[in-house]
Amino acid sequence: MRAISCCQSAAVYSPTCRRRNPSPFLACSVCVSTAEPELTEAASSPGPLLRRRRLILLRHAESALPDRSLRDHDRPLNKSGRADAISVSRKLQQMGWIPKLILSSDATRTKETLKIMQECVKEFSEARVYFMPSFYSIAAMDGQTAEHLQKVICQYTENEIFTVMCIGHNRGWEEAASMFSGSSVELKTCNAALLEATGKSWNEAFGLTGLGGWKLEGIVKPNSE
Repeated sequence: MRAISCCQSAAVYSPTCRRRNPSPFLACSVCVSTAEPELTEAASSPGPLLRRRRLILLRHAESALPDRSLRDHDRPLNKSGRADAISVSRKLQQMGWIPKLILSSDATRTKETLKIMQECVKEFSEARVYFMPSFYSIAAMDGQTAEHLQKVICQYTENEIFTVMCIGHNRGWEEAASMFSGSSVELKTCNAALLEATGKSWNEAFGLTGLGGWKLEGIVKPNSE
């Protein structure tokens, strides 16, 4: 893919955000207009329009080796991980997969992955962001991540948001991508699974599509792979 220059720094927290969204996990709620997914053929029928709902499941970038002085939760990215976060953010930008809502684990390595992406691609810093402590723990529980992601996405998103990104950990993120798509998905560090479904709302998209019905558009990988 063509290289895209790195640009602009991460957005700072706006005090107006908490008034609209009183969650303690809100990082920034400034939204930007991005290209909306196209209407489906069913949109020609009367009533609310069906639109493509796009879900990005991103595993955090590569972290430093375990250190006895740090909890696993607090491990930072290593040099390779930082470079990979830049690479993947540029590729997502080029493909037009820019989320308006980002739900992220609150672990250090997921926060740093997101921060680098925001510093490199302006649009990522303009999305609404919530840090979810549950994303760290649920990823270690067999077969529970997909259901949890569905619940959290429907709770935090709005029907006018068509692209959502969730940043987390294996093994849960790999399992969720596989369960949503019905395919065997491998997510190495800083790999992003691109999934699509249709619905008038996120609840309807999950309800109509069910497990195994999301279309896997591809896996975005950093240049190092």
